[in-house]
Amino acid sequence: MLRQGDTGDWVGTFEGHKGAVWGVDLNSNATKAASGAADFSAKIWDAVSGEEEATLAHNHIVKSVNFSADSQLLATGSNDKKLRIFDLDNHTDGPLTVFEGHTSGLKQVLFSGNDQTLISAGDDKTLRLWDTRTGKEMAKTDFSGAIGGIELSKDGDTITVAHGNSVTFCDSISLEKMKEVKIPCAVYSASLLKENKIFVCGGEDLKLYKYNYETGEEIESFKGHFGPVHCVRFSPDGELYASGSEDGTLRLWQTEVGKTYGLWKCVDTVASEGSVGVPAKPEAVVS
Repeated sequence: MLRQGDTGDWVGTFEGHKGAVWGVDLNSNATKAASGAADFSAKIWDAVSGEEEATLAHNHIVKSVNFSADSQLLATGSNDKKLRIFDLDNHTDGPLTVFEGHTSGLKQVLFSGNDQTLISAGDDKTLRLWDTRTGKEMAKTDFSGAIGGIELSKDGDTITVAHGNSVTFCDSISLEKMKEVKIPCAVYSASLLKENKIFVCGGEDLKLYKYNYETGEEIESFKGHFGPVHCVRFSPDGELYASGSEDGTLRLWQTEVGKTYGLWKCVDTVASEGSVGVPAKPEAVVS
């Protein structure tokens, strides 16, 4: 599904996969969408019309898809332990490059370094860096717990890794661990807002947590979901973050509660006896 970012309103649905969809991505100008699914394929879509443009066949479930910055390439991560890069203008002959080294299925894949490198996270509890031109592995970092997901910061310098009961921040070039914060539960996803010096995360205990990025101190935690949280992401402008859960809902949360934005409207402080920014946490339900 495609939804309006500031309100959660439904825009349209991409129909065509014959298995569960595991990964999605929009290109930089939101004209194309990509999806990876359990039907052993990745698909490219026209994000405006919703029409399917291409199907990229794989040998196993496709867990992750990611566009290059110029939208010419698509990286995919599959349960066959391989990463692939496809040229979207000439994909009929198969992938341009195949990356091998992970010992278990892929969890997530991301372009980095002006598309010169590729970051991958696998079920083998490793984070790896690859040269997109040669397919060679450049760096690897091991983690003690299963990796739930990764995120690359907007400046391209920091990788946020949710794994086990921790959120770890790694250098995007060396994969060196720079900072690690312990979380009270198994954490499946985390998102960093560097300019505000905060990150949010969620996982097994149904809660969302907000932490100070510099000190690692918990700022707040709160419940809203009725199932484990598997994905959290800040909006590009940092005004909101979204959370997706096993309870079948996608929820939008205000980074700064009380600010006029999207569904959040300022309320007359006299009429509401000092209350502003109501409702603080509207939600969009996805079925």
